[in-house]
Amino acid sequence: MRFLITAGGTREYIDPVRFISNASSGQMGYALARAAQEAGHKVTLISASDLQPAVGVEFVGVDSAAEMFKAVESFFDKCDCLIMAAAVSDYTPVRPAKSKIKKGGNSLTIKLKPTADILKWAGEHKRRNQIVIGFALEDKKLRQRAEKKLKEKHPDMIIANTPSAIGAEKSTVQIKELDSGWSKIKKVSKTTIARRIIMEVERTATKRSGR
Repeated sequence: MRFLITAGGTREYIDPVRFISNASSGQMGYALARAAQEAGHKVTLISASDLQPAVGVEFVGVDSAAEMFKAVESFFDKCDCLIMAAAVSDYTPVRPAKSKIKKGGNSLTIKLKPTADILKWAGEHKRRNQIVIGFALEDKKLRQRAEKKLKEKHPDMIIANTPSAIGAEKSTVQIKELDSGWSKIKKVSKTTIARRIIMEVERTATKRSGR
């Protein structure tokens, strides 16, 4: 199979030196890329993280949500499975300053606009046998909000976790496909989680192919 995986937290620039971002380390996306490669699959990794990809993984570096969306659009048709593990910014400045904003005595207001919803776009444009997987990081009502994302954005699988997973060596995730109940992977390494997710993708692909 050919996997397309996103990783890291995007940067939305306010001016040439300042940006809005999040605490995502990119570790989960990189673990998924390694797991897919180790399982014998071809991998393209679109990353906004500074981590180094595994040797043999096709790497595409991006900064902003817009750049990530453009990269996903470019590679989407060629992949069998898209895993959106990146923490894509929900908002971006309407008009980034062309030069560094100087500190003054007054308050500063920055107007933001929504970024493109990459997962929703992929869910709406996927082919019949193409698999799309999304992540849902929620601090409240985890399963409820993840199920809402699954229904509204049309991925085939949702991986739900909490903010405690950010930067942690071990974490807990919950997985749900459209036609099944929830399963839980508790307090294991991101490498173990990644291998489990890749196995779930392989199982789904085999089921769809009728083998």
